Amino acid sequence: MLTMNRTGLNDRADWEKAGVTLPRFDHAAMCRETEEHPTWVHFGAGNIFRGFIAKLQQQLLNEGLVKGGIIAADTFDFEIIDKIYKPFDSMTLLVSLLPDGSMKKEVVASIAKGLRAGSAYPEDLEELKRIFRSPDLQMVSFTITEKGYALADMEGNFFPFVAADFKNGPEGCSHAMSRVAQLLWERYQAGAAPLAVVSMDNCSHNGEKLRSSVMTVVDKWLENGFVTPEFAAWVKDEEKVSFPWSMIDKITPRPAKVVENALQEAGIADMAPIVTSRNTFIAPFVNAEEPQYLVVEDRFPNGRPPLEKAGVYLTDRDTVNQTEKMKVTTCLNPLHTALAVYGCLLGYHSIAEEMNDTELKKLVEGIGYTEGLPVVVDPKILSPLDFIHEVVDKRLPNPFIPDMPQRIATDTSQKIPIRFGETIKSYRARPDLDPADLKYVPLALAGWLRYLLGVDDKGEAMECSSDPMLEVLQKELAAVKPGEPDTATDEVLRPILSNPSLFAVDLYEVGLAEKVTHYLKMMLSGPGAVRRTLQELV
Repeated sequence: MLTMNRTGLNDRADWEKAGVTLPRFDHAAMCRETEEHPTWVHFGAGNIFRGFIAKLQQQLLNEGLVKGGIIAADTFDFEIIDKIYKPFDSMTLLVSLLPDGSMKKEVVASIAKGLRAGSAYPEDLEELKRIFRSPDLQMVSFTITEKGYALADMEGNFFPFVAADFKNGPEGCSHAMSRVAQLLWERYQAGAAPLAVVSMDNCSHNGEKLRSSVMTVVDKWLENGFVTPEFAAWVKDEEKVSFPWSMIDKITPRPAKVVENALQEAGIADMAPIVTSRNTFIAPFVNAEEPQYLVVEDRFPNGRPPLEKAGVYLTDRDTVNQTEKMKVTTCLNPLHTALAVYGCLLGYHSIAEEMNDTELKKLVEGIGYTEGLPVVVDPKILSPLDFIHEVVDKRLPNPFIPDMPQRIATDTSQKIPIRFGETIKSYRARPDLDPADLKYVPLALAGWLRYLLGVDDKGEAMECSSDPMLEVLQKELAAVKPGEPDTATDEVLRPILSNPSLFAVDLYEVGLAEKVTHYLKMMLSGPGAVRRTLQELV
């Protein structure tokens, strides 16, 4: 059996016989260089990092354009480091799933080490502090999901553990944003070398969100006497500490059984997925689609790897914002979210299967082509029309991408304001467009409310995916009953539909609340009502 670790890769002929591409650089030399001259730390040790971002550095290493690798750190699920990184010398088996059913396999070995960025692991924290003190460090990047930047609840109240961080200071913090602020404080005290702090998360204005959260922590620590005004000024100076914006796009679903079986048949050992105590379903391999996009604002005050040589678009903030807005608010993410909630309601377990559903395909085409494209600004580096064609005709229907609506439905409350609210706001801002004319977007919003009831279209109990607002929203919707349309009263729905935190706008003010309410009532008329509503409206 082939073993994916430093010594196991010596069996190059056997790996190649198994159809696996191996790295073309000296792994041990890469690790030594990274230890001595760390240039890149990445927070968020999951699939999108291992299957995309680490692969970019691997390409640069293969071509001799860089010498060092990436240090991965996780602030949330430390078992990933213990069980997925350490046993495999931080290597990943990337399996690209092509539409014809074939697989491209490659060992990604550009991650020098994985660290647990938690107070329970002082040795790892000390290592991170050492790295942040190094003037060689050029960039810190993130894929911690949008909720990783959140410091407060929907009402604007700081989470208790965040408030505790404000009081405890740098040495007693726990939240990811507090940890970043702590490490920047270390860097400042060690000479204040410049640094780029780069969110690569799939959310709008990600650099702005990251900067705002870090600065909130820094300002609170300043108020409480833990840090100096000079440090706060340094972090705020984007000539010294930049927070570039980015747009990222690549589907990396949870590990698929068919891929695990294929790797086992190829003679590769120990590829079985695990489920951590934090309910992360993860494997030593990453299965992913082949298309990928990364657009990054080119502001790196301490230098950067030549990422453009690995296919990354380096550009200005406006172009990043336009490409991100194109994807997140029009060409991909809203389609994904609509498929997620309706897929759960209709009993689907595959996004690709949903694209064979006449009504669901018409729904996402309506959201994208009909209602989204009119308010897209062409970023020039990518064609919106070509992008959405690829999504609708190739990427989402790929039957070999085992992505599930139940996974995509996770944290939907955090996604709705951007994925649909931005389109509504764009319609409101245009004199030639009226948000009240929208049909497919409010249908998606009504579908989400129907989904939150936890009852599928057959009338059977359905488990909703995890969401920080799930408990609150389900409590507010407790009086709404499937089979009883009249229970969806204005009194019940107004606090939700008027909440800009959920939709980015007050749906009453833009003329959509009544439409969403009407669509929801249609879907409450009994078993099969969700399907009938789709058939009637799309």
